[in-house]
Amino acid sequence: MHSRLLGIALNAFIETIRQPVYLVVLGVTAFLLIMNVGLAAYTLDDDDKLLLDLGLSTLLLSGMFLAAFSAAGVLSREIESKTAMTVISKPVGRTTFIAGKYLGLLAALAVAFYINFAVFLMTQRHAVLQTSADPWDLPVIVFGFGGLVFVLLVATFCNYFYDMEFTSLAIALAVPVFTIAVLLIACFDETFKLKSFWLGTKMPAGQVFAAAFLVFCGVLLLAAVALAASTRLGQVSTLLICTVVFALGLTSDATLGRHAETSVLASTLYKITPNLNLVGVTEALHADAVFVPWRYIWMTAGYCGLFVLAALLVGVALFQTREVG
Repeated sequence: MHSRLLGIALNAFIETIRQPVYLVVLGVTAFLLIMNVGLAAYTLDDDDKLLLDLGLSTLLLSGMFLAAFSAAGVLSREIESKTAMTVISKPVGRTTFIAGKYLGLLAALAVAFYINFAVFLMTQRHAVLQTSADPWDLPVIVFGFGGLVFVLLVATFCNYFYDMEFTSLAIALAVPVFTIAVLLIACFDETFKLKSFWLGTKMPAGQVFAAAFLVFCGVLLLAAVALAASTRLGQVSTLLICTVVFALGLTSDATLGRHAETSVLASTLYKITPNLNLVGVTEALHADAVFVPWRYIWMTAGYCGLFVLAALLVGVALFQTREVG
């Protein structure tokens, strides 16, 4: 059973990262993260605070889109093309099939989030230029854009001369290249003077990693919703469902929570709607304490995990009676 589960997960992972939309969403997300550096300058308050808020919000939103498109690609298209029948006709249960698809989707989303988070760290390190006279952060520009150009050139060269798949190769190269770029950036200040690793180089504090971890938990929750919807719906409908859940999750406190004590319908919807406000902790990062309690982090992660389990169980129930032949 474990070998079948891992086989389905590996196949879903490879199928996901080979989808052109996977690389497109990654590229658009990186572009938006870079543009946030300029957009955050148009504030009368703390520019770097807005940059952090925009960055984490971009990671969550892009994760939602990538989860919806990827889930539809690895499940609903297989059902529509009848290829899922060849797997289910073998001694593979439908529960194992859904679980394997989610594990593969989880791995693909983790890789995408890791790459985008590396870009996010670079933008946070660069920060907002308060005046036109402020110097640009040279290590971020050199190592960041240099790494991107290297990945694109090598992937294009290997695709053209050796007929290697461009998307999967670019993703495979981006993970180590961007990791090395971030590590090198953490060794220099903005004028390329060598500093202690991470210290004195304006790199984000450790609590930013905790905030990003919670955002990733929110992405995995939306991925489970997308996979459950894909058992019955196509790509467009799945994206619509995810968008509705995303919007309700961010506004549930204001739209449903305030009426939960007076309305049975509002109370029910408030309980079954995932509260995505829990994964947004940027306000705590700007408080005087600058600390998010570990207890809150693990309880929120557990909350997201329970919603993931619930969504997958709903997906399994919907898939049990789905005609795949």
